[in-house]
Amino acid sequence: MLESLVYVGMDVAKATLDLQARTQPRAQSRQFANTSAGQRALVRWLQTLGPTRVVCEPTGGYERAAVEMLQAAGVAVSVVNARQVRDFARAQGRLAKTDRLDAAVLADYGVCLRPPARAALSRAQRQLAELVARRYQVQQLRTAEHNRLEQVSHPAVRRQLQRHVAALDRQLEQIEGWIAELVRADESLAQKVARLCLVVGVGRITAVVLLATLPELGTLNRRQAAALVGVAPFNRDSGSRRGHRLIAGGRAAARRALYMAGLVAAFSNARLRAFYQRLVAAGKAPKVALVAVMRKLIILLNHVLHDPTFQPT
Repeated sequence: MLESLVYVGMDVAKATLDLQARTQPRAQSRQFANTSAGQRALVRWLQTLGPTRVVCEPTGGYERAAVEMLQAAGVAVSVVNARQVRDFARAQGRLAKTDRLDAAVLADYGVCLRPPARAALSRAQRQLAELVARRYQVQQLRTAEHNRLEQVSHPAVRRQLQRHVAALDRQLEQIEGWIAELVRADESLAQKVARLCLVVGVGRITAVVLLATLPELGTLNRRQAAALVGVAPFNRDSGSRRGHRLIAGGRAAARRALYMAGLVAAFSNARLRAFYQRLVAAGKAPKVALVAVMRKLIILLNHVLHDPTFQPT
């Protein structure tokens, strides 16, 4: 089955979708409009190729509609890390970059590395991700305006900034209300939020942000969970030299939420507090110990969702 699978690279732009399929005896190239009609035409073309796996990169949301339509049509889609694809191209000596060439690189990346397909999200999961993203955007705007308010002395400008901050506060309250309503209306989401909140240190907002930014939670192994959030330490060794272990990569939004939960858990969760204090007593820097707590916490949360019978202490 793997041998007969056709890998198709899809380079996504705002207006177009460039495709290259690694078919035998020669590759096939196509271009479709990045519209509903173009995406439907893309699905019809893919169906003529037999079993396919489409490989694309995230492009700021322009890929979202095409990926959802492909998944709804039963086409497996892998959304891969753009930096890793670029490194793959450089390793092959491919320095030129066009939409058509990028589609070819993505197809070859799929053939060589066989990235896993992305699981299709439910409508509620997609809406939750949008609401959580919007909540963060409004928080950033509010922080920026509040900082400006501290530096301004002109009365009219201060009043304008104060009105804007108040409006952003109302927006945050409204968004959080929409999130709560969405979670209540979806039984699966409600159960997951309740399960995550069983862990001391994890509140409803943290649980919601993690479910929105890490929908795979509960289906991963411990190493995958830590790596996806970006709290897995990586070696930096060479010969006899033993470098510092560093964290890198991962999903920043999930890591931000986990940081606050880890900070609370390090002082209020009995098991994680003892772990944190043991590391600090052994000479670890407090920040290093906190990252270790975050790693323990995300592994625990993953297990809580994976095993419905598990009761965290």
